[in-house]
Amino acid sequence: MALENPKNQAYTEPQKVQTMKPKKQLRFDPKSFLSKVGEGRTIADYHKNQIIFSQGDPADAVFYVQTGKVKLTVVSKQGKEAVIGLLGPGDFFGEACLAGQLLRMATAVALSECLIVRLEKRAATRVIHDEPEFSELFLAYVLSRNARIEEDLVDQLFNSSEKRLARVLLLLANFGKDSKPEKLVPKMSHETLAEIVGTTRPRVSVFMNKFRKLGFIDYNGGLEVHSSLLNVVLHD
Repeated sequence: MALENPKNQAYTEPQKVQTMKPKKQLRFDPKSFLSKVGEGRTIADYHKNQIIFSQGDPADAVFYVQTGKVKLTVVSKQGKEAVIGLLGPGDFFGEACLAGQLLRMATAVALSECLIVRLEKRAATRVIHDEPEFSELFLAYVLSRNARIEEDLVDQLFNSSEKRLARVLLLLANFGKDSKPEKLVPKMSHETLAEIVGTTRPRVSVFMNKFRKLGFIDYNGGLEVHSSLLNVVLHD
């Protein structure tokens, strides 16, 4: 027997309560972050030989190379200049400000047309603290940079000028990096190469002519470096 509805009201099923699903948070992408202008973050073009910062300037930002090549140099009180670093796409520089450096210890100069990201010190500290993906990228760079410095020291102590020059050319062409090697590297005078290698300009000229005759390098609208130059570095 059907139950009576004393109030003669139509029966309706209880409505289900809809709950809002939380939006899935997008994964932080360090490369995307470094490709856009934002708070404490600017991007600028630099021409060849343009100074990015000078030795003695306030150390108030970290820089990141998107495209192009950068060299780091220091000048002694006696006016002698030395090249202490060659940087390319994916490299940071000026990061010593995060460790308390107040003044720049070196000068950064564009070796070619460059696109450089500038991260103010506060913005760099914040993203390293808040974003694990960025911290991982930055730490990987710092560790690889330390390893490269050790290799440079061993190179200076034990290898000949010829081997050091070959290694510099390979670094300029990005051999040994995750990115694809660049056969054509920025034009650089033999005098500049001599400063980097730690030898004389005439010796660099002799080695460069030797490399060209052996087919390790070519001059086709610029300096073209071939993987066969690795033979000079690996040969005892």
